Amino acid sequence: MEQTAQEEMEPTEEHAHHVHSEGHPHHEGHPGHEEHMHPEGHTHPMGKREENTVYVGKKGTMSYVLAVVTQFNNGANEVTVKARGKLISRAVDVVEIVRHRFMPSAKIHNIAISTEELASEDGSMNKVSSIEIKVEK
Repeated sequence: MEQTAQEEMEPTEEHAHHVHSEGHPHHEGHPGHEEHMHPEGHTHPMGKREENTVYVGKKGTMSYVLAVVTQFNNGANEVTVKARGKLISRAVDVVEIVRHRFMPSAKIHNIAISTEELASEDGSMNKVSSIEIKVEK
């Protein structure tokens, strides 16, 4: 049982070896993984903390919209939305809903796209696209 690289979200290439098995989504159902949308910043399961970053996963779009708006309401001037593979379109939706429905004054500060290589459980390398959208008040 192997989850495709396009369906999972990890913050950086240095953690790319961390692959979850199918049926256990990275962002749901795992005890200890609730910190992905913590309003004070993201704590990666491996301990690396990234402030004001929302990692888009398999939850509903509005969950991530709420996470972004909450970070802005808690004083953040800039929030980064990150996603990989098939979830890139959801990240774009999140930012657009934030900008058009909740925070019309918010502006896109920067968009970065890249390709990451992830090691699957069988040791093969998979290339997956990723996006990082920085939004500011």
